[in-house]
Amino acid sequence: MKTSKGSAIWRGNLKDGKGNMKLPSVSNELAFSFSSRFEDGDGATPEELIAAAHAGCFSMALSNLLAEKGYKPKAVSTDAKVTIDKKGDGFGITKSELSTRAEIAGISDDQFQELARTAKENCPVSQALASVDISLEAKLISE
Repeated sequence: MKTSKGSAIWRGNLKDGKGNMKLPSVSNELAFSFSSRFEDGDGATPEELIAAAHAGCFSMALSNLLAEKGYKPKAVSTDAKVTIDKKGDGFGITKSELSTRAEIAGISDDQFQELARTAKENCPVSQALASVDISLEAKLISE
């Protein structure tokens, strides 16, 4: 199986420090800081990477389930919002909200919703986030 990599470096203390995250497949490093993560400062956050991973994984899983049932999705577009909240003395990821729109011909909304729920429950990133509240809003766009 494939193993994916990522790296990060943090310099300084939590409040005043700064860091960079690096993905081997992307040439630019992603700067992050306390301000970007917990306030409205500029920069990336680890939660954005998790959100993008969840959106991508879910879209692929739903497309696969649709194909297995004989449907030919034109497009599956998913947004994810991942929330980090104060938990006890620290912080924790508390929820991931998926919102997807799919263009598919010849499928009923009931069948689409069922497959979307199955994809939400079974995509590998959802499984990795099993301790997190995961919600789904799925909209079918008929061709």
